[in-house]
Amino acid sequence: MKNWLFEAAILAVGLIVGGWFVRDGLSDFSSRSRVVTVKGLAEMEVKADKVTWPLTYKVLGNDLGSLYNEIKETNGKITAFLKEKGIKAEEISVNAPEIIDTRADRYNNTPQPYRYNVTTVITVTSRQVDLVRNLINEQSELLKQGVAITSGDYRYNVSYDYTSLNDIKPQMIEDATKNARTAAEKFAKDSGSKLGGIQRANQGQFSITDRDPNTPYIKQVRVVTTIDYSLED
Repeated sequence: MKNWLFEAAILAVGLIVGGWFVRDGLSDFSSRSRVVTVKGLAEMEVKADKVTWPLTYKVLGNDLGSLYNEIKETNGKITAFLKEKGIKAEEISVNAPEIIDTRADRYNNTPQPYRYNVTTVITVTSRQVDLVRNLINEQSELLKQGVAITSGDYRYNVSYDYTSLNDIKPQMIEDATKNARTAAEKFAKDSGSKLGGIQRANQGQFSITDRDPNTPYIKQVRVVTTIDYSLED
């Protein structure tokens, strides 16, 4: 009889302790599972700090020696124009000419007035974005020297880049996080809860795009953060 009472008492204590652990575990699980996930957006407009400007021209002829001399002279005129306007020598690179021999094209049966079609590209890569933008508008001055800069080839478009992302990253992440917290606080208030700490955070990817097609030298930088906050009673 005594053994039975002793065993019953031990079982009762075990059930009580076990129930306490189960209740505490469920409470902890419930607390952890009450999470709100919010996104915070930050955007910033910046000016491009790097420009790549290909100046392209074509020459036609039947004698490679004469074409070589013409290309050399034209390259000299273009580089002199650029340096005179403030472009540094190290910002100018002259690409090897692209030569098409029309007689070597077996699929072209139409007689061509010139055998050789040569495309030459001089590329300006500079941090002086405003200066280059002005020069693009002034390149018609080369026409006075007999140099016709061609356009329309998609391979040789002017491109603008923003390379100082690390300088603005901290501020943008801070702004995105603040916006995310504002949204989380509103959700917590509407649901009758209090906002707890951050459970998990994802910075997200930064994107840099043109603000619009007409001003490619103005960039829009964007980041979206995703943050999980706990909710408390």
